[in-house]
Amino acid sequence: MFDIIVIGGGPAGLTAALYARRANKTVLVIEKEAFGGQITHSPKVENIPGFIELSGNEFADKLLTQAMEQGAEIEVAEVTEIIDGATKVVVTDSGSFECKTVIVATGAKHRLLGLERETDFIGNGISFCAVCDGAFYEGKEVAVIGGGNSALQEALMLSELCKKVTVVQNLDTLTGEKKLQELIYKRENIEVICGALVKELKGEDELSSIVIEGKDQKTELKIDGMFVAIGLVPQNDFARNVIPLNKYGYALADESCNVDVDGIFVAGDCRQKRIRQVVTAAADGATAALAACDYIDSLK
Repeated sequence: MFDIIVIGGGPAGLTAALYARRANKTVLVIEKEAFGGQITHSPKVENIPGFIELSGNEFADKLLTQAMEQGAEIEVAEVTEIIDGATKVVVTDSGSFECKTVIVATGAKHRLLGLERETDFIGNGISFCAVCDGAFYEGKEVAVIGGGNSALQEALMLSELCKKVTVVQNLDTLTGEKKLQELIYKRENIEVICGALVKELKGEDELSSIVIEGKDQKTELKIDGMFVAIGLVPQNDFARNVIPLNKYGYALADESCNVDVDGIFVAGDCRQKRIRQVVTAAADGATAALAACDYIDSLK
């Protein structure tokens, strides 16, 4: 029996484990893939307080080591279900674990294009965050894939740094807010291509060009980088029976990371929120852990 089981080993989950252990609670962190989450795809990170520069993998290693040094236990497994009750049961593909509280910190994955070698180019020409990686493409030419608000915001931010930004939208028109569209079309270094799909990625070790196909033509676009902004996929399906989700699958929680279910909390990118960055995920982890500790103490 653990005091707290944290589902997810990214910045939110590992920060939650750290804070819970410092409150002298027993903690198990369950992660199905690589510890560190999406940050591990970034070869260089420069916006984490306290670090001028480090790779995403280095940051993930530091987080994991810190949590384990504080006494958090680790399990590599995929959670398939949470059974609610006075004692919670977290069911995984390798066994079940009991606890007093659960913190869901499973994050959200960037929706991919589904192209061959796409995952190979992540961190080697393919990025998802202009705030995180835009500076690496200063003075260069990039493409932004998508036509919604997120894609247009990314394109505008990149246009301040890059020589040229090409927005590729699969629909016949952009779908972002009219104000954003107006700003996009005013920027001289932004080109918009609608009604086109990315069909192929080219390059050796790094992405060097993309092949896009429209109704009447097929074009190879030489670029230094590509930002994919076609949405996120929250990893909450396994918990639908115990936590409320919005229509997009994000957990509905307040700023204290409560989901109106006694003893269950959410943290990080898996919850409904506007800003999804490493620092906001870590802040959620701390908040959820302290809320979980308060809940456990109230049971005494």
